[in-house]
Amino acid sequence: MATVLVDTDVVSFLIKGDSRSLAYAPLLQGHSLALSFMTVAELYQWAAVRKWGARRRAQLDQTLNNYLVIPEDIDMCRIWGELRAEQQVAGRTIAPQDAWIAATALRHNLALITHNADDYRSSASLEICTARP
Repeated sequence: MATVLVDTDVVSFLIKGDSRSLAYAPLLQGHSLALSFMTVAELYQWAAVRKWGARRRAQLDQTLNNYLVIPEDIDMCRIWGELRAEQQVAGRTIAPQDAWIAATALRHNLALITHNADDYRSSASLEICTARP
């Protein structure tokens, strides 16, 4: 069973029960699902901004147990730095959070399942999968 990296937007659709999550089911089924440490941080920020109570935060914790959470390491830091520099030299930008998610996928040779493919298109070596509209 292959592992895929799920972007913050797609996992948030799943958590919220958003109807857009249905379009991603075929891309997720039959795979082990992984999250970048950055996605986990973004989800906790999302919960804090929305002032979730203890019950909803516990549900988030429980949901995250269904994913392999990939931490940073030196090689990932190198990839992140190179990716950000490459974008800067080319006159493009990639948000630091998106660069961490891309670096996670590149470091571990994982396809990235995302709803926001344009955020990552500038990284030619990244395998991007998105649902068809």
